[in-house]
Amino acid sequence: MCGRYSITTSTEALRRLFSFDDIPNLQPRYNLAPTQMAPVIRERDGARRLDMLRWGLLPKWSKDASGGAKMINARSETITKKPAFRDAFRTRRCLVPADGFYEWQVRGKTKQPFRIARRDGEAFAFAGLWESWVTPDSGPNDNLATVETYTIATVVASPVIAHIHLRMPVILAPEAYHAWLQGDPTQALSLLLPLPDAELQSFEVSPRVGNVRNDDASLLVPYQEREPTLF
Repeated sequence: MCGRYSITTSTEALRRLFSFDDIPNLQPRYNLAPTQMAPVIRERDGARRLDMLRWGLLPKWSKDASGGAKMINARSETITKKPAFRDAFRTRRCLVPADGFYEWQVRGKTKQPFRIARRDGEAFAFAGLWESWVTPDSGPNDNLATVETYTIATVVASPVIAHIHLRMPVILAPEAYHAWLQGDPTQALSLLLPLPDAELQSFEVSPRVGNVRNDDASLLVPYQEREPTLF
């Protein structure tokens, strides 16, 4: 699964990578967590836009917003069949910018967090789905009651990650962005693969990443290279 990630890359670098038209003022996020707002790339009328959506998909038929935190990931094996995801997979695919994500390795009674990123340090895109949900008690023209949410597709982890966690988010190659956004479902389904091991790196990071209130650059530093804490 993917339950935390970072997006600290500059806006200009993201524009070069994703070719969106907006000029947003994005703040670096070192520890993005479910139900928080995050940038998502969508394509409409031939143009890409960067919008802020809430992480955790809410299907149109949701009775309330409580289920979003349980739908932060969509398994690639069932993405075309599960009612919560199948319609969005057909018509509402998106790119989720990131430059690293976190997974926890179980070690007896404890868990050690790892940061996983590209070896070249560049930003990338998760394969995502988005949905627009209107609260049941709102009127048809009540835009303030519309909530846009997203989820991240996952696959069985590649060998370089499998010793940490059995699943990983789908990281798309830049040449696959258009096909994921605009291709037919069969073409999009073929893109749901793990990134090759040679392109990934992983290292231990501070347990501080487990607390959503910690959102600073120190979380990106390899844990074994940090100075020991003095008490």
